[in-house]
Amino acid sequence: MSIVLSNINKQFGSFKALDNINLDIPEGELVALLGPSGCGKTTLLRIIAGLEQADSGEVYLKGDNVTAKPVKNRQIGFVFQHYALFRHMTVFDNIAFGLRVKSHKDRPSEAIIRKKVHDLLNLVQLDWLHDRFPDQLSGGQRQRIALARALAVEPSVLLLDEPFGALDASVRKDLRLWLRHLHHELNVTSIFVTHDQEEAMEVASQIVVVNHGKIEQKGTPSQIYDQPQSDFVSRFIGQTNVFHLEDEKHSWLKDAGIIIDDPQGIVAHVRPHNISVEKPTEVDNSSIYLKDWQHLGATIRLELNRDGSNGAGAIIYAEMPNEQFRDLALDRGDRVALRIKHAHWFN
Repeated sequence: MSIVLSNINKQFGSFKALDNINLDIPEGELVALLGPSGCGKTTLLRIIAGLEQADSGEVYLKGDNVTAKPVKNRQIGFVFQHYALFRHMTVFDNIAFGLRVKSHKDRPSEAIIRKKVHDLLNLVQLDWLHDRFPDQLSGGQRQRIALARALAVEPSVLLLDEPFGALDASVRKDLRLWLRHLHHELNVTSIFVTHDQEEAMEVASQIVVVNHGKIEQKGTPSQIYDQPQSDFVSRFIGQTNVFHLEDEKHSWLKDAGIIIDDPQGIVAHVRPHNISVEKPTEVDNSSIYLKDWQHLGATIRLELNRDGSNGAGAIIYAEMPNEQFRDLALDRGDRVALRIKHAHWFN
């Protein structure tokens, strides 16, 4: 089911939570609403679900204006961050709940409910826990049960509010992969809220970056990372080096084609992997030296410093493969030469 949001506004007192949001999500997409805490992404999710009402604007599901429709008439499954499972019910009964509370004419027979619940438990690979209670499950198991419960009513749209936020890092990583594979299998239009950029990049087919109640950019993970459309997106997604052009006296930026007559107020953003580090030649008058480095598995992240530079902006980060770092045989304090391969710049 496609989702269209038209001119959505929401205010809490004097705080503008959502500022004229326009968004079109095609059917079958797995979309991440990504942004810092308090940027409005959960409010937007709740407005789509019908759990919150916008002050103005309209919500369309598959072309149907559902702005005034209650939650129960929107065919939406919602998975909360803290699961919201019924503690007094078994796993089986939690999943069956949405089917059993349907009106008499729409309610399936108990035999059909039983089959559907076991099918869903097999889908989330937890049928062996059908007679357990939520308190007897791990966090990752509870989250999968919450997802199965949301899927039981065959929603046309699946909404997830920070679904992995309360889980340990290793469990989160496993569930991200599992959710992506599950989405490929079910192909239900899905939106999940997260402030974790790695999670969004790893799971989503489309990312919507939200900041201060506005959409900064929408695109695929590669578009968001490689073609940021604003200073905020470039800084928020991944790591970036920020160079104020009026302060730069070096030639490295020219290597990336950055030649601006009037650099006042212009900043260049350079990803660490777009900085090439070499040993200086005899003609290089390098003022850059290697301060430290960290092993990140197959990649080495280098901390580079400039002579006489101090403070938060003094460090330049570069990355290179482990093998290349070994071949250069660099040590702390060694002078290095930089070559910038690509950059973005913003006013």
